[in-house]
Amino acid sequence: MNPIADAPNKTAAYLQEIRERVGRIVVGQDVVVERTLIALLTSGHLLLEGMPGLAKTLLVNTISKALHLDFRRVQFTIDLLPSDILGTEILDEKSGEFRTHKGPIFTNLLLTDEINRAAPKVQGALLEAMQERKVTLGSETFSLPTPFLVIATQNPIEQSGTFELPEAQLDRFMLCHRLGYPSAEEEEEILRRNLKLGVEKKEEGAVARTEFDLVSDDPVGNSQDLIEAMEATHNIHVSEVFLKHVVDIVERTRRHPDLEMGCSPRAGISLLKASRARALIHGRDYAIPEDLFALAEDVCLHRIRLSYEALAEGKTPQAVLQKILNDSIS
Repeated sequence: MNPIADAPNKTAAYLQEIRERVGRIVVGQDVVVERTLIALLTSGHLLLEGMPGLAKTLLVNTISKALHLDFRRVQFTIDLLPSDILGTEILDEKSGEFRTHKGPIFTNLLLTDEINRAAPKVQGALLEAMQERKVTLGSETFSLPTPFLVIATQNPIEQSGTFELPEAQLDRFMLCHRLGYPSAEEEEEILRRNLKLGVEKKEEGAVARTEFDLVSDDPVGNSQDLIEAMEATHNIHVSEVFLKHVVDIVERTRRHPDLEMGCSPRAGISLLKASRARALIHGRDYAIPEDLFALAEDVCLHRIRLSYEALAEGKTPQAVLQKILNDSIS
């Protein structure tokens, strides 16, 4: 038996167990779980766009516990300061010296809720740390933990009190996934599970249990399994034909008459990395066009902008990107 050939199957089984663990707690978000694992395996970052109440925090918390990773959450508001995320130096009155107080960004999984409700300088401070994976506090520079993954959520930009992320900052996110409401069947299952939660007694009182009480602290595998999964991702074969196909799609976004801004080279890199991770998750040791087309919208859509003429004609970025994908295989 060849251990190298068996590595993708072993890792796929490990990742599938994680997905099943999450599925016991969260209903109907399997695609989001897959995108989160893709970001984790490739050291990328994930942006989730959708309305509140879709179990984003529960999902990230469950994944972090399944992988035995440190998890923190920051609620972005208009009065948030960069130091609230990165940390700061505090003067010790007794010694007269400054001591470093590290912020919540020093974690493995950081969930930043409603990132587009914070002021641009806060968004910029976070995204700079995401890119460089280090933080400077005073005269000292600190490296962020490994692995380090930011999962940011944002409300639809039409809502009041939001600041749209600039294109350069959006480009820092490897994937942007748009969350929808669950189907009727999935919502029924959510309600059924909620009815069975019951009450937890605490000392002389009691409190209604939530889905968070069901999250198990028992991890799937260990840290070495995660390291091996990340290494296996980089061993997934990508053919020259596949690579040229990625370049073709990226170039088409730059030449398309309906787009005033196309994809950056970082988009092509993200497509390749994400396709590798998706192939591994599905138990393959090579990437196929199905990986590319499944991920193209999440990788490319937040990186392109329609021209004013296309907007006036009622066209949508989704429709333009789909046409580019269809033309690339014709």
